Amino acid sequence: MRRAVVTVVAGVLAVLALTGASAPPVPDDPADPVRKAEYWIDKYGIRDAWNTTRGAGVKIAVIDTGVGHSPELDPAVVGGTDVSGVGAADGRTPVGAVDASHGSWVASLAAARGTGDGKGMIGVAPEAGILAISVGFGATSQIAFTKQVADAMHWAVDHGAKVINLSFTTNTLDWDESWDDAFEYAFSHDVVVVVAAGNRGSGTTRVGAPATIPGVLTVGGVDPSGKASVEASTQGITIGVSAPSEQLLGVSANGDVVTWNGTSGAAPIVAGIVALVRAAHPDLDANNVIERIIKTARPASDATSVPDAIYGYGLVDAAAAVSAKVPLVSSNPMGSLEDWIRLYRRANSQPGAPTPSATPIAVPALPRADAVSPAGSALMPSANSLLYGTIPLMALTVPAILVALGVTAAVRRIRSARRQRPPSS
Repeated sequence: MRRAVVTVVAGVLAVLALTGASAPPVPDDPADPVRKAEYWIDKYGIRDAWNTTRGAGVKIAVIDTGVGHSPELDPAVVGGTDVSGVGAADGRTPVGAVDASHGSWVASLAAARGTGDGKGMIGVAPEAGILAISVGFGATSQIAFTKQVADAMHWAVDHGAKVINLSFTTNTLDWDESWDDAFEYAFSHDVVVVVAAGNRGSGTTRVGAPATIPGVLTVGGVDPSGKASVEASTQGITIGVSAPSEQLLGVSANGDVVTWNGTSGAAPIVAGIVALVRAAHPDLDANNVIERIIKTARPASDATSVPDAIYGYGLVDAAAAVSAKVPLVSSNPMGSLEDWIRLYRRANSQPGAPTPSATPIAVPALPRADAVSPAGSALMPSANSLLYGTIPLMALTVPAILVALGVTAAVRRIRSARRQRPPSS
């Protein structure tokens, strides 16, 4: 099998259950260069997690450019569709002239089967099923990309996905209103949605939608040493956990094994770990699966807080996520899209209400960048103007006024005392 070396980015759209217990995995062939290169298998607790589960019975929907045919991927794909109008009906024909293998690389990191006898690329959840859903980026399709994603989300949920992987970014904080319903549909049907943060090297200087949507598990990228990736990741307040995004492997649509970089690869590593957790704990809902992922993450050595704007809750740990004792929660730790819609869509749809801007801003009191700035009236202060203008101005102005009033009162008392003082003889 030929190995190619490529550098790719997280599909940028700028223009663009059963228990998981199974037979022990076949030991890796020490002479196989592909298995040797998969450093994340041991470094992130994945091999240890395989002692409990390999993801059997869990479906991972890969909404991407389609999943090609290869010995590593064919046994993993259990269904698929095309929402672009230009791909094959089963989602197995790569869509797009550029990065057409992107979906295959993503799927192989999540659930590749290897080529037998401990050889060939193996995914994080090598017994999970892949739903291959092909979309068209940029000018590839005549169907609006926002509609493709919404249709793909609904199809994935309706066909049994318990994990959805989205390895792309729109490079904007905002998202189309049609995504409100599509993502809420997934959340209300107990699906974990894993999203790539995007890559600075491709021009993504800030985390963009869908990574800004409340409730998704956003994944940032780190290099092989566990440090935040400079080029192959974007950092921001919405990041939940971090995973490898450099020197990754992927099986191309034609069967070639390639080396690539990007949070497009970090996301399916986490999606695979989510599948392991869901297989090991079929009684847990999506909220508690996410809670296990973030609460068992290992803090990065140079993180300044938990969560941290660069690493989120830390470096994902598959073994701990599967086996550790984690208290149950009653809500999604990454935020509530339903609450966001009620506050910032429906509230502003009332007659006479200002039209909202769907641009999220960082609100330190919340775990996600969920708040928006109402716009449309010059008399209505925005969240930004309150946070960075009015409140600081009041903090400075009020003391100044009090000081000025005190000085004025003192001057008046002095003048009054002088008037009342008897004239000297």
